[in-house]
Amino acid sequence: MKYPAVTNFIQGRFTGNSGREMLDVISPLDGSLLSTVPLSKSIDLDTAVSSATTAFKTWGKMPIKERVQVFFRFKSLLEKYKKELANLVSEENGKTPDEGLAEIEKSIELTEFACSLPQLVTGELLEVSRGIECRTERVPLGVVASIVPFNFPSMVPCWTIPNAIALGNCMIIKPSEKVPLSIGRIAELLKEAGLPDGVLNVVHGNSEIVDSICDHPNIEAVSFVGSTKVAKIVYRRATQNLKRCLALGGAKNHLLVLPDAIPDMTAQNITASMSGCAGQRCMAASAMIAVGEVDHIIERLCAEARKMVPGENLGAVINKESKARIENYISQAEKMGARVLVDGRNKVVAGKENGTYIGATIIDYVTPDMSVAKEEIFGPVISIMRTKTLEEALIIENNNPYGNAASVFTQNGAAARYVIEHASAGMVGVNVGVPVPREPFSFGGWNESRFGVGDITGKSSIEFWTKLKKSTTKWNPQAGVNWMS
Repeated sequence: MKYPAVTNFIQGRFTGNSGREMLDVISPLDGSLLSTVPLSKSIDLDTAVSSATTAFKTWGKMPIKERVQVFFRFKSLLEKYKKELANLVSEENGKTPDEGLAEIEKSIELTEFACSLPQLVTGELLEVSRGIECRTERVPLGVVASIVPFNFPSMVPCWTIPNAIALGNCMIIKPSEKVPLSIGRIAELLKEAGLPDGVLNVVHGNSEIVDSICDHPNIEAVSFVGSTKVAKIVYRRATQNLKRCLALGGAKNHLLVLPDAIPDMTAQNITASMSGCAGQRCMAASAMIAVGEVDHIIERLCAEARKMVPGENLGAVINKESKARIENYISQAEKMGARVLVDGRNKVVAGKENGTYIGATIIDYVTPDMSVAKEEIFGPVISIMRTKTLEEALIIENNNPYGNAASVFTQNGAAARYVIEHASAGMVGVNVGVPVPREPFSFGGWNESRFGVGDITGKSSIEFWTKLKKSTTKWNPQAGVNWMS
């Protein structure tokens, strides 16, 4: 075992847990044992919430300009330990080293945005009547929780930790049991940056802890990132308990390719989108709609996909179960009449025979009723559906129940604008394979890709993590008496 056994992080220190059951943490890169992670019990969450509740009495009253100083220092520490953190992400998640590094760089950008929050939550003040002023200010909720997935062990926690805590909340974070190592290092660095004990607490576990978070009477808000199936469960359970909840689910992102698209740029962008992070991201290209005659672009796409070499520039999928599930999607589509142009099944990397790799896969002549066309595969696989017109392509896109992202590849401005206006997705790109907004613009989809109001990052997150206090004051007795008195 390469690393010590994982433990919870409560009241500023790594501590034991009441659960005796432990799970192995296996590296997807080579199948090696990295560590073990505990399946905590509800009593462990109670301890963490108690710690956060106590810390909130001081942290929530501290001026925001003082709170964000922690995140200025945290940003510097992320930069200092960038390579170490990137390697840890790669080991536990299966990403390539370059992808691990890109994830840490995005974590730095997210933290940088949190440092700007004092300029964004200044409130408003207005003399509404002679001698009478109204004022608004944003105040923290209290103890909040964030449930994060396996595909971005550092970045997704940094979607919520910096903003929620800088805004004055104290947080319980529940990481995926598949990737519990990065969050422990994040907790250590935040403590080194000066975050007071109890402000951030990490509780490991499975669905028992998720249920307990949704039910806990002293947790005010819950954010969740994961599959749509679980997002619905979390949203319903949390809101039934009268909590705020923002739950991000899965995706089936459509890339519409028109005949006038620039072939090389289009092929390179689509390949990067479908295969980046081994396709294990909710912004990955999963379905391509070929509008009209675009065989010349599909040929280039296949050539680019063949350049993706598992174990070199293409990472592993998270575990053996995922590998088997993804390969089954490919085989099922082939049996139903689709044509596999580039086949990533049965890939083995020399020296890493126990790793869980799938090569980039392109499936053509897919019909909208096939599973690969409708369901989230979460692997380096793209399905090509063919239409004669842009309107037909948008009908397919609109009928998709998800709504995270859509992109169009074209040099026609009118066609691009038409897609922007008619795609049923919260994030739309033009000649961009992964249309993720950069800070301060927020991340969030529509339809069954998001449950709740607002987005999880950027300016939109401020409203989720705070409540608005309004005050009206009168200090001038000479102002006289009026209806506002």
